[in-house]
Amino acid sequence: MAGLIRRSDIDEVRSRTNIGEIVGEYVTLKSAGIGSMKGLCPFHDERSPSFHVRPQVGFYHCFGCGEGGDVFSFLQKMDHVTFSEAVERLAQRLNYTLTYEDGGQAREDGGSRRRILAANEAAETFFREQLQSPAAEPARAFLGERGFDPAAAARFSIGFAPNSYDALSGHLVKQGFTIEELLAAGLVGQGDRSAYDRFRGRLIWPIKDVTGQTLGFGARKLLESDQGPKYLNTPETAVYRKSQVLYGLDLAKRDIARGKQVVVVEGYTDVMACHLAGVTTAVATSGTAFGVEHIKVIRRVMGDTDNADTTQLGEVIFTFDPDEAGQKAASRAFAEEQRFAAQTFVAVAPDGLDPCDLRLKKGDDAIRMLVSGRKPMYEFMVRRRLDQFDLETVEGRVGALRAAAPVVAGIRDQSMQSGYARTLAGWIGLEPGEVSRAVQTARRQSSARPSPDRAPSDQGAAAAAPARMGERDPRSPADSPQPDQEGSSAPSITMSDLPSDPVTRLERELLMAVLQHPGEIDREIALRALHTSFTVPALSTVRDALVGAFEHYGTAQWVARAAEEAPSAFAPLVTQLAIAPLPIRGDHVREYCTGVTTSLIERDLLRRKTELLGALQRSDAAADPQRYRTLQRQLVDLEAERRRIRAE
Repeated sequence: MAGLIRRSDIDEVRSRTNIGEIVGEYVTLKSAGIGSMKGLCPFHDERSPSFHVRPQVGFYHCFGCGEGGDVFSFLQKMDHVTFSEAVERLAQRLNYTLTYEDGGQAREDGGSRRRILAANEAAETFFREQLQSPAAEPARAFLGERGFDPAAAARFSIGFAPNSYDALSGHLVKQGFTIEELLAAGLVGQGDRSAYDRFRGRLIWPIKDVTGQTLGFGARKLLESDQGPKYLNTPETAVYRKSQVLYGLDLAKRDIARGKQVVVVEGYTDVMACHLAGVTTAVATSGTAFGVEHIKVIRRVMGDTDNADTTQLGEVIFTFDPDEAGQKAASRAFAEEQRFAAQTFVAVAPDGLDPCDLRLKKGDDAIRMLVSGRKPMYEFMVRRRLDQFDLETVEGRVGALRAAAPVVAGIRDQSMQSGYARTLAGWIGLEPGEVSRAVQTARRQSSARPSPDRAPSDQGAAAAAPARMGERDPRSPADSPQPDQEGSSAPSITMSDLPSDPVTRLERELLMAVLQHPGEIDREIALRALHTSFTVPALSTVRDALVGAFEHYGTAQWVARAAEEAPSAFAPLVTQLAIAPLPIRGDHVREYCTGVTTSLIERDLLRRKTELLGALQRSDAAADPQRYRTLQRQLVDLEAERRRIRAE
């Protein structure tokens, strides 16, 4: 195994990488002022964006849950990789060759994420090539019967797994992969005597993340001799977690973010049918039911916010099969509906057709009409409840009201809730007042229950987020304090711990300006400001760290070096100060930075002037004329410096 990556290489990869582009592959970011971007935090559930990224600084921070760091720590936390793997991944993206301290230029860890991804990529290429082979005729026939031509197969990178126990593994071993790596990737299984290809005689869909990296595969049975399940997926691996991936998201993400719409379908062929019909926001789960983790992914990509700045909510459209499984899926989706700020809808095709069959029988227009004819989720669920009762009887109407009232009570928009209450009264045949009272009763009963945003499982996930950081290179800037030898750590100091008085605000904003906009403040002026007296102890400690790292002022490593220079408990505060928005109006960055810097220096000059005047009053000109003249000269020099600072 190679040694640690050379420090200069780490700095070079960090400086060359635009953290905004990397984070933007996971989170939809919007402008949040000069040099700042924000979006929904990927590390905890939130409705209003508190996750900020500053590409020029190279750091991110969430002011909601406290997560923050550089581009390496972001990948560590998002993809559960080690520090070295994060650096290697970004270096590969830049086509930059890393050098290790022992002189090596490569790292080959058998079960590492990088090797698993490489094996998946090689397997995808192999499967796609095999789709053209004579043995793949059943696969091509399957696609053709469902209206997918070779161009469609190529668009979705579809392949074929030969009906062989070792065709894939033999091919990949020749390319340098070990059986251990293929086991780690889930491409082979371990038998009593030897490993065997997991996918055999099946149609293959690659399942990718938002960046387009192949995480795993979905495989459809084709041969009658295959005794396995109809669909077989890659097992859970270091990169493939079925509860967190959505098939087609890599193709749909841009249109989802642009159009604020996502269409959730139930299968791979349904995704293909929708995209080919022009509904390019379709995605599907992979081997599991639609759940909380999928919602988090969609909300991040969509930018699904709910705050005063929101002018247009997005749309989440579910398509369900009319069978029992589809109805259960609808109930599960409705149970999580309030996790979305977006409006939720249901689209059910006529005659119970899924999108793939609908396109095959009625064409592309039918897919588009299916989506445009969507019904609000609440209306769909109310209708489902009513279908269970005979509304021709008094008992049936009363039962229907009791069943449907909680659904209407769950509508967040009060105007819409009132409207649905009136509509429900018409559907059931009861007085509107009676229905409204039932809805209000159901609402009071549900208010005691925790909302989805405060579900215990989510709190646990948020609390556990820092523990998923993985390995951290000792030369990487810390985002959170590292435990000492006894396993404890000092509590971190954050911006929320600072006082809110004007003096603190001035010192805080000076540090923010120096960290965020070094190009707008002359080095000498910045150093002069950092050598003034600070009254807030925490900010004074950060000031000392900036002075200690000042040789890097204005470079790509400026913030990282300052965070390293600070005591571990203060490193998160450095990151926050480098990310937090400054109250700058328009594009007056330089004027603001000059103003806050000058104000702090003038405050320090005024303090020194007061001290000199006091000393002058206490001195005796006759007894010590030399000291008296020295104090007078210092006062003159101080006034000259004050005028010079104001002139600059």
